[in-house]
Amino acid sequence: MDTLVHSDSSTIKITSHNQYSSDANISPKSVLPSPIAQFEEWITAASLAGIKEPEAMTLSTCTLQGIPSSRIVLLKEIDSRGFVFFTNYTSRKSHELNENPHAALTFHWKEMSRQVRVIGKVEKVSREESEAYFKTRPLGSRIGAWASKQSSVVAEDELAIRVDETRRRFGIEEGATEGDIPLPDFWGGWRVLPEEVEFWAGKPSRLHDRVRYLRTEKASLAAAEWRIERLSP
Repeated sequence: MDTLVHSDSSTIKITSHNQYSSDANISPKSVLPSPIAQFEEWITAASLAGIKEPEAMTLSTCTLQGIPSSRIVLLKEIDSRGFVFFTNYTSRKSHELNENPHAALTFHWKEMSRQVRVIGKVEKVSREESEAYFKTRPLGSRIGAWASKQSSVVAEDELAIRVDETRRRFGIEEGATEGDIPLPDFWGGWRVLPEEVEFWAGKPSRLHDRVRYLRTEKASLAAAEWRIERLSP
């Protein structure tokens, strides 16, 4: 367990030295040719191991001025093109992705001593893809998508008022679990198109295994035309 040592009135030092012992032994020769296929193998293993929300990832974006911001979001789809998540298009993350269409993702499966980092350009998914996903969301989440002006300052009771207004607008009774709520124009998905993917397996003495995929000019996400390298821990 981490120990916090207060050395003085202004400093907190973390003194623990946890050791890692991932059962994954990865090298450029042992991983799959495609980072998408390798990722699917790892996230499936995390799910089978009982890790809660293995799809949770840190999404990092950046303004044109170089000011970064990060938050946890949920991966909702992986395909041959990349990694998909959904959000409000008026949110801070979407504003930053619109002006600087690059993002980084980090998955951390602590119980398995594994991490995956993804860096790439982003694009909005099609309206049809967003609609298909939106229909799968619980009714309350669909109402919330309309009611929340994500990342804006909100008064104490304003959100509850907007939720009630949204219910009335679409004829949804309070407490209902079903109803027809359309996809808002300001809500949808983003796809991260990976250009670099790193797999990390924690090892004792901090001598971790690190394997990086770099996309070549001719590489497709599903094909084997990636440069695969081992990195120093």
